[in-house]
Amino acid sequence: MRYRYCPKCGGTLSLNEKREIARPYCTSCGFVFYQNPAVGVAAIIIRDQKILLGKRKASYEGQWCIPCGYVEWDEDVYEAARREFAEETGLQIEITGVYTVLSNFHNPEQQTVGIWFLAKELAGELAAGDDLEEAEFFSYGELPKLAFPTDQVVLRRLKDEQLIL
Repeated sequence: MRYRYCPKCGGTLSLNEKREIARPYCTSCGFVFYQNPAVGVAAIIIRDQKILLGKRKASYEGQWCIPCGYVEWDEDVYEAARREFAEETGLQIEITGVYTVLSNFHNPEQQTVGIWFLAKELAGELAAGDDLEEAEFFSYGELPKLAFPTDQVVLRRLKDEQLIL
């Protein structure tokens, strides 16, 4: 269990293993603590059949990913994708569609549901920022070490659909 105390009353959380899905519950007030995944967003920019990737400098340091981030509370997923992409790459983008949605299980502390958007560049200068130390375009045959298994799934699909070389 990730948490030990009830967010409502401060009582002790215990795991209810009698149910089909074991969930923490408060032994004092009975509150059931549903652990839901966070939502992540990523934007896919392709130039000359190469995809823009960023080299991470925080978690998964030195590994590469499709520029991404979390959706904030009260934030629209499309706005989150535009915001995160601008923070990480310096580029303003237009979302052209949802490419895919996948569950991410690589982090045992925080399951996420990722939304990968297709996008096109509008303005700005490519410059790594926020959680990235580098940003550059890659063909499929020259991919660096990736941080997230789901990015590999997305990249393979882009290659199979001949969107990237």
